Amino acid sequence: MLPLSDGLRPRQFPVVNVALIVANFAVWIFYELPHLNASIYHASFYPCTVDNACHGPEPWEISWFTAMFTHGSWDHILGNMLFLAIFGKNVEDAYGHFRYLVFYVAGGFAAMMTQTAVTLLLGTASAARVPNLGASGAIAAVLGAFIVLYPTARIRTLVLVFFVQIPAWVFLGGWFVYQLVEGHAGLTSASANGGGVAFFAHIGGFAFGALVTLALLNAGRVAPQRAQRSILVPV
Repeated sequence: MLPLSDGLRPRQFPVVNVALIVANFAVWIFYELPHLNASIYHASFYPCTVDNACHGPEPWEISWFTAMFTHGSWDHILGNMLFLAIFGKNVEDAYGHFRYLVFYVAGGFAAMMTQTAVTLLLGTASAARVPNLGASGAIAAVLGAFIVLYPTARIRTLVLVFFVQIPAWVFLGGWFVYQLVEGHAGLTSASANGGGVAFFAHIGGFAFGALVTLALLNAGRVAPQRAQRSILVPV
């Protein structure tokens, strides 16, 4: 299912979210496309560098960040940026610009470390050498924040050839359950890398985003659009 709209208009222009999307596309077009394989090799994150089982092109303390802006194909970056565009703008609206940027980067780190821990503890040595890349871990944190902030927002989505509206808690909850199922399948097959998809990065990012946002919401540190939320009812 492809999300098309969250039905909410942000109260302020999402300057950070737009800048993140522009940065991802800039890295893809100007850095990766000219020499795709070499760029992926150099900028990706390798779990085996954390426990010194291998040596990557860059130290892991740097590569976890560069990998957040690196993608493997047009489908990869377009899918990630679609989700970030739909869900990120109103999370930024609730967090504020600077806090949202810190949250996004921290979410990416939490996601990458979750995937790394699972790979090193439960995966194979070869799985630990597979390059990890993409913004989806940080975006998963944004999705976790959104489900806490706007659980009843109506997500307009395309299902086959039909346009439908689904409550955010159903859409994003279903997405998270899918990550859990596929992540478990990867573990039972002893790969821990999800057949090329970092499902545990998605799980870790989503959990981080939801828990941090819930704590900040209870502390009054984030301000979702409560007036708009109050007119929406779950189904």
